[in-house]
Amino acid sequence: MGFSEGFWHHGYWLPPGATWEDLKESADTHYPQPQDLLLSIPGALLLIIARCIFERTVALPLGRWLGVSDKMRPKVQPNATLEGFYVLLGRTPKEEDLISLAKQSDLPVKKVQTWFRHRRAQDRPRVMKKFCEASWRFAFYFTSFFSGLALLYDKPWFWDHTVCWLRFPQQPLLPALGWFYLLELSFYCSLVATLPFDVKRKDFKEQIIHHIATITLIFVSYCANLTRFGVIVMVVHDASDYILELAKMLHYMKWKGVCEAVFLVFAVVFIISRLLIFPLITYYYFVTKFQLFLIICLINIFLMILQLLHIFWSYLIIQMIVCVILQGQKRKDARSDTEESDRSEAEDLAKTEE
Repeated sequence: MGFSEGFWHHGYWLPPGATWEDLKESADTHYPQPQDLLLSIPGALLLIIARCIFERTVALPLGRWLGVSDKMRPKVQPNATLEGFYVLLGRTPKEEDLISLAKQSDLPVKKVQTWFRHRRAQDRPRVMKKFCEASWRFAFYFTSFFSGLALLYDKPWFWDHTVCWLRFPQQPLLPALGWFYLLELSFYCSLVATLPFDVKRKDFKEQIIHHIATITLIFVSYCANLTRFGVIVMVVHDASDYILELAKMLHYMKWKGVCEAVFLVFAVVFIISRLLIFPLITYYYFVTKFQLFLIICLINIFLMILQLLHIFWSYLIIQMIVCVILQGQKRKDARSDTEESDRSEAEDLAKTEE
């Protein structure tokens, strides 16, 4: 048995008693085919191109029209010694390094400290860049969420999740759901591809874990014909994402009151959808009512990873609401940008940019 044949053995992917013959296509019946997912590669490239066009032709003019502006930042004087240390050894030198650099550059220590502070400020992502990123994600999540609702609204298994498993795995794939799957997979692949160029935040590692888990779940659930369940999970996740991106946009526009109101709505939707609805549809119906086999066990592991991330982010959201919005405290939050003088995502949604 070759690797490919062993990898796709029906005993791993399908419940006991089912084989790939049960999912054989006919003229009027289509089942998920793993090769369909290869379309996500050009799909991700198309989304990256669409994003670049959107940010330049829609988000950038919109941001300017709404009054989004970048704060002027002091430019540092060129200094090869200090620049070399900054690039190669670190952006925040220790006290002994500052003294050594001051001697090498023939500058006072205070001026060296100021140079590094201004140099770090130059590298911080600008407000307009953040606004454009948030606008693109808002447009996608808004479109995907309401498109998903439109696709699922008349499906009986959307309202009664037990129907998801009737006659499984012999559930023909509706073309619209197949394209929805490809769109979501393409989007998350595009997010992974653009991670090095996007604004980095302190939960950067958690975001990578989230994207990998999401891509794995989309791939595996499609190949195992768990598309009904998968689409419901994706719609539940999209329910709060576009609200968060809208809150970010409002913050960058400095509409503080509206921003805080929208963020509170996001917090309620996030906690309900991720901590109540998500566990209900996954663990109750999927884990307790479904016969286990290899792929189901793998899916359960990644679902639990997502749930742990949901709990982690819910804690940060609640902390932000209590400490920043309700009490008005000025404190950093774990979703702040990597740069030390930028405010956190949480504080960003309640305070003005530094």
